[in-house]
Amino acid sequence: MRNSINKSQYGFYFVVPFFVSFLVFGLTPIIYSLYLSFTKWDGFSDPVFVGFANYTRLLHDTFFFKSIGNTLIIWILSIVPQLVLALALAMILNEKFIRGKHFFRAVYYFPHIVTPVTLGVLFSLMFDWQTGSVNKMLMSIGLIDDPVNWLNSPWLSRLIVAAVIMWQYFGFNMLVFIAGLQSISEELYEAAAIDGASRWKIATKITLPLLKPVLLFTFITSIIGGLQLFDAPLMLGNGPDNSTLTMVMYLYQTAFKNFDYSYGAAIAYAIFIIILVFSLISMKFSKMNKVEQ
Repeated sequence: MRNSINKSQYGFYFVVPFFVSFLVFGLTPIIYSLYLSFTKWDGFSDPVFVGFANYTRLLHDTFFFKSIGNTLIIWILSIVPQLVLALALAMILNEKFIRGKHFFRAVYYFPHIVTPVTLGVLFSLMFDWQTGSVNKMLMSIGLIDDPVNWLNSPWLSRLIVAAVIMWQYFGFNMLVFIAGLQSISEELYEAAAIDGASRWKIATKITLPLLKPVLLFTFITSIIGGLQLFDAPLMLGNGPDNSTLTMVMYLYQTAFKNFDYSYGAAIAYAIFIIILVFSLISMKFSKMNKVEQ
């Protein structure tokens, strides 16, 4: 017994590097940024303690509330088609009679490998009103007569940013849904087929109810990721009247362009609280559904 206890101690040596690196590069910056949020600091002079002044300023900051609204609009515009498309493709590519399903899975997952910056630049070039391929294609088939300035319209620019996010993540969610579908027992489908259930009944009464944990996972992760939009909107610009200015973009501009690091830290913690609240609401909603069932 003593030898086994002594041997088990060697495992701690393997996890120590992680905890040391997390303490130095993770926890320490988190705590220090919390301290900065209660100070006034421009990155050059010494921090001056100001209490809750940054958070009071945040409550009256119209740009911050506008960035929250922009983020939520872009997130909703991207998450709905993203999850619908991912679920539909997952159910199709999970069928046994589909040929080349592994090839299509790899193709649909490929946009997730591309960096958001690259996708943002690609879409900005595609929707450029003078030289963009989208305008040229629409004009060639006669749908429009003159080039459309896509990025000069608040809602069109938001739709383009949402399209970038949807294009990047639908393949990842598709694979998650496929993993969930493959965990469902084939016996349930066979029993339903023997009872004469249609494909629609099987999908709505067996597949979707058993996929609820996977749907909850993708929904929560999409909330966390969607409320942290930064790369793609940054490449596409703020849009007219700051229509594509997201919360993290506002944080970046405040801290690293205006050199107001203390107020940027306060914005960062406000974003953390918003993401936490939305995640808790979605988890609470899922628990309520389980109780009703």
